[in-house]
Amino acid sequence: MATPTIKPDITSDSTPAPVAARSGTGDTISRVLHARPKLRLAGLLALPLAWLGVLYIGSLILLFVTAFWTTDTFTSKVVPAFTLENFVEIVTVPAYQLTALRTIGIALAVTVLCAVLALPLGLYMAKVASPRMRAVLAIGITLPLWAGYLVKVFSWRITFMSGGPLDWLLAPLGLTGPGYGTAALVITLAYLWFPYMAVPVYSAFRQIPDNLFDASSDLGAKPWATVRTVAVPLLKPAFIAGSIFTFSLSLGDYIAAQFVGGKTQVIGTVIASNINLNPPLAAAFGTVPIVVVVLYLFLARKSGALKQL
Repeated sequence: MATPTIKPDITSDSTPAPVAARSGTGDTISRVLHARPKLRLAGLLALPLAWLGVLYIGSLILLFVTAFWTTDTFTSKVVPAFTLENFVEIVTVPAYQLTALRTIGIALAVTVLCAVLALPLGLYMAKVASPRMRAVLAIGITLPLWAGYLVKVFSWRITFMSGGPLDWLLAPLGLTGPGYGTAALVITLAYLWFPYMAVPVYSAFRQIPDNLFDASSDLGAKPWATVRTVAVPLLKPAFIAGSIFTFSLSLGDYIAAQFVGGKTQVIGTVIASNINLNPPLAAAFGTVPIVVVVLYLFLARKSGALKQL
């Protein structure tokens, strides 16, 4: 006799009930942002722009406002009274004039030195060096960026110290190092900011077609004549891009001047010495690098080089 088969009861409703659609604040915001791309972009940029506006632009506004204030001669406290006295002092006092001009001259010297060194190095890396050598040189160029700023500056302080490594190397020739001063400061700053010039120049060299060099050579031009007449004009945007960094960073630096500059006074050291004694004067001096950099960017823009970057 066959055993009856017991069938499961499938009449019971085991299907879960559909979940009711939920509409809340989050869904509403999502729909609004999806329908309005500009509003979505504004929401993404709101926090970074607020950070930039408060900390960067706000601090610059405070700097310029403080530059027009003065200090009480008896208490040395800042008096929020409008005056042009600080700017008049910067323009008329010979020591301040010399400091400003010296700082601009040092920044220009650093920029020129970096450009002169970056030109042959970029040419060699882009057109001559093997891939392995190119990688080694790329590491060597960017290596200064891996170390701390103070470590690099202090290493140059040891190099230029009296009886230091540089004096040891020059002793067999009967020479000595320059010691602490303007020359040491220019060399140190050029070392610090050289990667910002070398990388754009190398990248620009890589983009120059080899047939331009071949055509110049076929027409009888010597190698360096080809570089001067063919490559350098094409490298102008790269030099402008690199100089923006080397010039502006050198203009605002003062720690290197304290370590290797000796008695050389730059704008940064004047600001540091007046930050507690006369904050409005320090603020007025702080506007000088800003104005100079803005003027430099304006001239670079007028030359048309920035459009080619």
